[in-house]
Amino acid sequence: MRAIPAAAKTTQSMRQRILGGAFAEFYRNGFQGGSLNHIVETAGATKGALFHHFAGKQELGYAVVDEIISPLLMQRWLDPLTDSTNPIIELKRAFRQFVKEDIESGAWLQGCPLNNLAQEMSPLDEGFRTRIDNLYGLWRRRLATAVAAGIKAGKIRKSIAPKNVAALVVAAQMGIWGTAKNSQDADLMRQSGETVCEYLDGLSEQ
Repeated sequence: MRAIPAAAKTTQSMRQRILGGAFAEFYRNGFQGGSLNHIVETAGATKGALFHHFAGKQELGYAVVDEIISPLLMQRWLDPLTDSTNPIIELKRAFRQFVKEDIESGAWLQGCPLNNLAQEMSPLDEGFRTRIDNLYGLWRRRLATAVAAGIKAGKIRKSIAPKNVAALVVAAQMGIWGTAKNSQDADLMRQSGETVCEYLDGLSEQ
């Protein structure tokens, strides 16, 4: 395999640093409130470098959804379901793990980055709305597929409708993180997560 030239590596690294700075800025202050000056400062870049890689703030925001938030969604919520015959176990683990981790890190006070952008930008920008809707759709489909596999494996009751479970669980995740951001009540976040886990337990084949 041919080696990547050093200049290309530097360019790639700069682009990733700008994306990382943009994600942090938009997560903290929202897309509309996010500052390009803060982004380049965080990235150790210049405005010229930012506009070399991205045509403007809108394109940068789209890239944050496509290249940072989408892989984060996959890593947290979708990849663990791949080839699982008992998604209830994986989902309960994910809810409990990420509620705990986000409370400990303080990230829960900022909510869910995907939900934040959905609430802020979907009514205003079709590019954001389409990208976000595609991610939600993928999430529901993958979850429904996992639930169907659980039914086939005898782990989930046959009377359960996979699409209904998927719709509810995705909405619950959005609601838990959104409510936590608004209430700033860690106990409420834990309680909500545990209630979802109790619901998932109720899907199990006894």
